[in-house]
Amino acid sequence: MVVSEVNQLKNMNTLKAGDKAPDFTATIETGESISLKDYRGKKVVVYFYPRDNTPTCTVEACNIRDGYSELKGHNIEVFGVSPDSEKKHVNFITKFELPFHLIADTEKELANAFGVWGPKKFMGKVSDGIHRTTFIIDEKGVIEQVISKVKSKIHTQQILEALGLERV
Repeated sequence: MVVSEVNQLKNMNTLKAGDKAPDFTATIETGESISLKDYRGKKVVVYFYPRDNTPTCTVEACNIRDGYSELKGHNIEVFGVSPDSEKKHVNFITKFELPFHLIADTEKELANAFGVWGPKKFMGKVSDGIHRTTFIIDEKGVIEQVISKVKSKIHTQQILEALGLERV
């Protein structure tokens, strides 16, 4: 990898804890629009992942599925975001019985707004893609925590620990 590629990898402008979350309106798998402002008064988890039906993304989604009732018990809404289409999201949700919505960010507007779209290295090759990152947004629309080192197998636990909550 050349020096300019290394610098590109470091130059993403990812939002941080304390930043105001983009007040987005986006399309979920049903074709309906949702807006972050509609969830004021609740914590919102927005997790970005590269692609439906890939091994690591599936493990992450299923882990969140399995811990979803625990998250809901703490008044936390969850939205997964990838560049996949609504149709792909419907198939993914159906196949794995996911109880939360997936946002179809086909134009990568949300990924760019949160600063998670950019160069990444995979098997020695640098290309643009989603950086697996989770944002926990507080009741007022401010980013409370950012999880940049997502562990797909224990992601629900990471979310709860980031909020100082115990597992039930």
